[in-house]
Amino acid sequence: MTLPAPRTGTDPGAELAEPGFWQRPPAHRLAAFARLRALGSPVFVPEGAKGAGHWALVRHGQVQEASRLPKVFASAPGVTTPEPARWVRALFGDSMVNLDGPDHAQLRKIVQRAFTPRLLAAAEEDIHAVAARIVDDVLDGQPDEFVSAVASRLPLEVICNMMGIPEHYRAEIADRVDHASENIGVERGLAARLRMPGRGLRALARMQRMVAGIGRERRKNPTDDLISALVCANVDGQALGARQLGAFFSLLMVAGVETTRNAITHGLTLLTDHPDQRDLLLSDFEQYADGAVDEMIRHSTPIIQFRRTVAAEHTLDGHLFRPGDKVVLYYASANRDEALFPDPDAFDITRSPNPHLGFGGGGPHFCLGAHLARVEMKALFRELLTRPVGLRAVGLPDLAGSNFDNRVRSLRFAFERP
Repeated sequence: MTLPAPRTGTDPGAELAEPGFWQRPPAHRLAAFARLRALGSPVFVPEGAKGAGHWALVRHGQVQEASRLPKVFASAPGVTTPEPARWVRALFGDSMVNLDGPDHAQLRKIVQRAFTPRLLAAAEEDIHAVAARIVDDVLDGQPDEFVSAVASRLPLEVICNMMGIPEHYRAEIADRVDHASENIGVERGLAARLRMPGRGLRALARMQRMVAGIGRERRKNPTDDLISALVCANVDGQALGARQLGAFFSLLMVAGVETTRNAITHGLTLLTDHPDQRDLLLSDFEQYADGAVDEMIRHSTPIIQFRRTVAAEHTLDGHLFRPGDKVVLYYASANRDEALFPDPDAFDITRSPNPHLGFGGGGPHFCLGAHLARVEMKALFRELLTRPVGLRAVGLPDLAGSNFDNRVRSLRFAFERP
């Protein structure tokens, strides 16, 4: 057992606390994580004030163990960096990802009950129709920017259709999602730091007011959609209230849209950079598509990290954690762990097994949307790759340089008709 390491500027994990680290090329960051994994034990990352900081879990086994022990590694008061302020939580309600124990279990139970087999079957059918329509539009209009024309559209339209969001709200919702999430985890100058939090919160407030109004209408006149199922649910006598519905909708829109669009965009870049893997996928799409989707998610890891707060003493890989310690689960590192993934930096759509943590490390917070995200990616790449055109990324993706998500701002692309 080891005691906490001295908290000095010589800590091996100090580099992770430098804003410039997240602006560096991906290869540089991955090499730094590889060095930290080689140390074996959790690594201290100093933050701000003297003595403050977090313990970095960078190995696959560490992240998985912490994910499956929510009574030790708690999500409350928040999984993002910085943690949400109390007044923000009071105003907007607690997101499911920031809850633990009975509160989380009850809310997740209501949501899971609303995802009926009938609703999920309809959503899968809709995914294929939306994917085909998006590619039809791309072939007709010939846009050259992939994120806005393709990657963002699919998850946004699918979620709005599933939730039952009226068409006239959708353009505003797309704009609010971008405003709410565009600077999460991104280092900014002082002026931007003073402006952007308010802008993001205003975007969330407008989204939540919008969906609360729809929820009130659906309680009176329910329809066959997810909002109706959530507000009319009767799970142990409970349904989602207005703030809970708003918090869930914000989570679904920001997390569901952002993560899927980033995985799709990185996927196109990977297939362009690895033509042998693209050719293999095209040789038998149905055989290789599931493996390709999981490898895209592992390789890109759309969510880089989530934060936890230690609630009880626990020893992990020789380190004793004490209540109040802050811990960060680095999924981006865990998904390149040499102990689980031979040649981890390679893009290999036949990789098997592929126990990536792109949807979390298991436990009660495993991503509710994992199945739908996989279906969306598979449906879209089927349309993009099996049409009689040559689709490819052009140049490098414009990355946001975030320590939270592997966000792509834009990516140029082209079709090469035969």
